[in-house]
Amino acid sequence: MQIILKENIEGLGQIGDLVNVKPGYARNYLIPRSLAILANTRNVKELEHQKRQMERKLQLVTQQATILKERIEAFNCVFELRAGEEGKLFGSVTSQEIAAKLAEGGIDIDRKKIQLAEPIKSLGEHEVAIKLEAGVIAQARVSVTAVE
Repeated sequence: MQIILKENIEGLGQIGDLVNVKPGYARNYLIPRSLAILANTRNVKELEHQKRQMERKLQLVTQQATILKERIEAFNCVFELRAGEEGKLFGSVTSQEIAAKLAEGGIDIDRKKIQLAEPIKSLGEHEVAIKLEAGVIAQARVSVTAVE
C-alpha cells in the first residue's frame, strides 16, 4: 500500500516521502495517528504542488539572502576603541555592537545570527561569519583600531 508521510518516521522516511508499507501498518497505525495519508491521485498531485511551491519560496529566499550577503560583505565595520601597548583592547567588540554598526549602515541583522565564538579583544582586521536564511553565510569585515 502506498502512503505519503506527514511526519518524519525513523526507518521509514521523511515528511512528503511516498513509501510502500503493509496495508495493516498503514490502516491501523500510520493513518489513524495522522502520521501519513493514503497516496491516491488527488493527494499525490497536491503533494507535488506543495513541493513546487516550497521550491519557489526557497528560491526567492535564497535570492534575497544572496543580495543581503553582498551588501554585508561590501560594508566595513570600523570600531575605534582604547587599547593597551600590546594591541589588546580595554573592552571588547561583541555581536551586539557589530549588529548595531551594521544597522547604522542600513543592514538590519539579528545579533543572534552573528557567529562570534568569543568577543573580539585585539586590534586589527577580523572576519565574522553571519548566518543568513537558506543556509547562506556572509563574511563581515570588522576593523578595530586604537583611539589616539
